[in-house]
Amino acid sequence: MNQTLTVKTAFGIVLVSVLIAILVGSFPFFFSSTFLPEENTRTLSLLSIFLGQGFMIIPLLVFLYFRKESFANRFRLQSVPTTVLSATILLSVGIIVISDEIDRLTNLILPQPDSFDQLENMLRFDSIWSAVFLLFTISILAPLTEELIFRGFLQKFLEESWKDVTKAILITSIFFAFIHMNPYWIIQIYFMGVLLGYLAWRTGSIIPSFILHGLNNSFALLLNNTTPSIEKIYSWNGHVSPLLLAAAVGLIIIGFKRLHTHLEILS
Repeated sequence: MNQTLTVKTAFGIVLVSVLIAILVGSFPFFFSSTFLPEENTRTLSLLSIFLGQGFMIIPLLVFLYFRKESFANRFRLQSVPTTVLSATILLSVGIIVISDEIDRLTNLILPQPDSFDQLENMLRFDSIWSAVFLLFTISILAPLTEELIFRGFLQKFLEESWKDVTKAILITSIFFAFIHMNPYWIIQIYFMGVLLGYLAWRTGSIIPSFILHGLNNSFALLLNNTTPSIEKIYSWNGHVSPLLLAAAVGLIIIGFKRLHTHLEILS
């Protein structure tokens, strides 16, 4: 590891990456009066998300390229066995359901403002193309760039620098939750960040954390686009069905056991 790379520098380049994403993501609104009608705010918002997520990784890639760093090593780009992938999928499904219930409970204490209805409307599938665009941007592009930056680069570097995996995961998760700039989701995002960090560290790869992250975002999109029709099956009195919660706990237990067993064999 190049000793000239400090913790301060690592946090700095991640912060620059986030700021660049915000700046680039705002470009469509700067030029909207010229290229798009004023009422087409949904198109602008979707384009903003796509550009922001796409460009977020660029500063870090450029930084590592000029330092002649190995992308595979820095980003934890390691393959994992299919047994680990299957265990990851099982526990991911369980975690996503439990996380949704945490979101519902949190909303009772800290209700989301009406402005969140605009976000839900923006993430609606109003055509095949919008569905494809949203699924690619929210379910693939966003999880990939964020996992590369946070679990691949930042957390891995902190693990190596601090020699304290727990501290590295917790601090990275705080930073991860902070950059989403949403106080109403802060608990859920932090909770998810810790789990993503654990998976990346435990498996030595960002592939499992990317799977959990991508499935979580996909579930949120699909739930947003199937409500209220799915609520009759999925929910009970405004909360996740107790049977589904019990099944989710079972999947988490089975998934973690399989993951632990397979990794112990590999080691």
